[in-house]
Amino acid sequence: MVTQIELGDVVLEVLKKDIRNIHLSVYPPTGRVRLVVPERMKLDTIRLFAISKLAWIRQQQKKLREQERESRREFIDRESHHVWGRRVLMKLVEADEPATVQLRHSTLLLTVRPGTDEAGRKAIVANWYRQILKAEVAPLIAAWGPRLEVEVSGFYVQQMKTKWGSCNPSACTIRLNTELAKKPKECLEYVVVHEMLHLLEPTHSDRFMALLGLHYPTWRESRAMLNELPLADWPGVSPTELDQPTG
Repeated sequence: MVTQIELGDVVLEVLKKDIRNIHLSVYPPTGRVRLVVPERMKLDTIRLFAISKLAWIRQQQKKLREQERESRREFIDRESHHVWGRRVLMKLVEADEPATVQLRHSTLLLTVRPGTDEAGRKAIVANWYRQILKAEVAPLIAAWGPRLEVEVSGFYVQQMKTKWGSCNPSACTIRLNTELAKKPKECLEYVVVHEMLHLLEPTHSDRFMALLGLHYPTWRESRAMLNELPLADWPGVSPTELDQPTG
């Protein structure tokens, strides 16, 4: 059950779960705040913790408000899009043949049947993003599995409302946001390694951060690059998170 705590202008959603760490998240695009805490934690303790993090929460909310956002895409001729961090211009061609998307240097060639509406064009491009992302993820997992000494049983690519990626340690699977196909490839590698490390440590504990620093020492630079890029015009961006042990 979710309850709320109001601290001046900041409203926190509080959820109690069977966990050991306190997990604080600030979600884009509006700066919604969620606090997941151990079931045994008392309300007064939760409130004191939230008060101690107010400055951090407000700082993250300010960053989200100021972050650049992509304009709405209509998937029309001469419209700009992003592929692997590069800006490309769409060329729309209508032809009586199966729909295709091709990247040709700085041009994204979208071929559709005559009369295909905006929703249809968007779906075709979204599917193409999924396919190019899958093609990049598979070799990354194959390369990093032996280095991390973990085995990923499967991965999934989909639009995600609040995260760049997620991990299911019990099933040994990871999920990745299709928006990553628009970001530089080093951002994708960082997210893949991050999620694979959750197979060793499910939470963002001190142990997890130590593992991340050991295996991917440039993670801060990659995360900063990812978070500084424009937010998408549809859901699919990650929260700013803070995990803290209860003691």
